[in-house]
Amino acid sequence: MDRISRKELKSDRFQERVGSTVEYLDEHRRQVILIGGIALAVLLVGWGAYWYSGRQKVVRQQALTQALDIQNSAVGPPSGNPLVKTFPTADARREEATKAFQQIINDHSNSEEATIARYYLGVIAAEAGKEADAAKHLQEVAEAGRNPYSSLAQFALAQLYQGQGKTTEAEKLLRALIDRPSMLVSKEQATIALAKVIAPKNPAEARKLLEPLRTERSAVSRTALTALSEIPAQ
Repeated sequence: MDRISRKELKSDRFQERVGSTVEYLDEHRRQVILIGGIALAVLLVGWGAYWYSGRQKVVRQQALTQALDIQNSAVGPPSGNPLVKTFPTADARREEATKAFQQIINDHSNSEEATIARYYLGVIAAEAGKEADAAKHLQEVAEAGRNPYSSLAQFALAQLYQGQGKTTEAEKLLRALIDRPSMLVSKEQATIALAKVIAPKNPAEARKLLEPLRTERSAVSRTALTALSEIPAQ
């Protein structure tokens, strides 16, 4: 809209423009009210969607917290404290945790919380010796492309493959993690794991990977030194 000067405010031309606008609004009052109502409805729907989205996020996080509480519960006799949940056996805890994590996936399948739930289903299956189920769940998370959970699933999957003797598959995953570390799987962590995988067939490369880590921060250096001590002599 062009800028209006004080001089123009006093002119007949401006009065004509104002008059025509008033006439237009009067003649199209119902249309203007309708358009205004639609705009308000759009704003309200947008706000409602935002509120609902935020509310759903809280619901998902509460469900995930409850599932993690089950997963981290103690195994043994009742503590006597109603706030401290215990299970008589590890199998009973796994069964209850599996139900809780699966429910999150059923209710919120495409959410970040469902991705985390799938990861824990893989961990639980691995603990129970159900390697095929563990690989299935972890592969789903690894392929989801949601860092850092996908990287964590890749790391767990590499450990599973190593235990199954699938060293080629484990090595491939770990090398990829070294190239693309995340906040949950560091480059150093992936490097040490890779060295352990390849040590039996390629001890020279394993040592080459570990040597630079001897001078890293204390936790990394200690782990690297331990891994170096476990490499078979050539």
